[in-house]
Amino acid sequence: MVVQGSEKSSRRGTASSTMDAMPVNDMPWWRWRTNVRSALHMISDPVFQQECWLAGLPGYGDVTDAVYRLVEDTWLDNWSAEKYIGTIFRDAQEAALVDAVVLRVLRILHDVGADAPALTYFGHPGWPEAVHTARDAHLVLATNDGDDPDAPPRSLDVLAIYTRSR
Repeated sequence: MVVQGSEKSSRRGTASSTMDAMPVNDMPWWRWRTNVRSALHMISDPVFQQECWLAGLPGYGDVTDAVYRLVEDTWLDNWSAEKYIGTIFRDAQEAALVDAVVLRVLRILHDVGADAPALTYFGHPGWPEAVHTARDAHLVLATNDGDDPDAPPRSLDVLAIYTRSR
């Protein structure tokens, strides 16, 4: 489907169907991409972390949920994002940025434990760098998908709607 009018293309020279400006299916494994982007978005946003995770706001999961969406659900804890170029990630730049985040987050996860509370993650000396690195990755992936990287993260319910099978 080609989108007419003012819709943004997610890739040069092609148009994709979008949902809220986010490409729905122009990458073969777009559901995984959507989950990775959600995790990157949440990990990269300190205001969100304070207002949602630290406050226990329902609907957004917790930091552990985001970590698992990023590393375990995608198997990025076992191999490089480079393996997913062309399926989840558009190019080597996206893959390298995601790999950098994964390495930082995994170090923290191994130090604090799998189900540590948000405050434990936030207090880890490596957390600020993980947030910064996640922001770099989030900016590139969101921009490449034609999304506003500064929009608030979507709830897990909205994420489920985006990733359900049609």
